[in-house]
Formats: sequence, structure tokens, C-alpha cells
Amino acid sequence: MSIEWFRDLVVCISGLVLMGVLIFVAIIAYSVYRRVKYILDSMKATSLAIQDMISYARDEVAGPLAQVAVLVKGIRQGIDSISALVKRK
Repeated sequence: MSIEWFRDLVVCISGLVLMGVLIFVAIIAYSVYRRVKYILDSMKATSLAIQDMISYARDEVAGPLAQVAVLVKGIRQGIDSISALVKRK
């Protein structure tokens, strides 16, 4: 057994170990990917639900509230106009 034989043996063993490590890392990466994908899908569903709630609140609450504010502002301006006419006379 010469030194070249030991060198070749070390190269072969290193290659096998490296291949095993790469397979292990690939399995771990795939496992993490699946977990993160599940979390991201859950977050996407939650954000869509929140977006629907905000849309509903905007349509059902903010719209009528803005109409009431416009009505109050109009009444106030009308009262101010009438009081200005009364003060002149």
C-alpha cells in the first residue's frame, strides 16, 4: 500500500461524507421550507380576512359617518348664514 492508495481512500471517504452532509442539509432545508410555507399561507389567509373586515368597516361605518358629518356641516353653515342675515337687520 503506497501513499497514493491512502490519498485515493481519503478522497473517496471525503466525497461520501460530503455527499451525506449535502443530502442531510437538503432534507433540513426542505423541512424548513414546508414549515415556512405553511406559516406564510396562514399569514396570507389572515391578512385577507383583515382586509375584508377593513373593507366592510369602511363601507358600513365610515361611509354613513361621513354622510352624517357632511349633513352636520351643512346644517351648521345654514344656521351661520341665517344668523348672519338676522344680525344685519
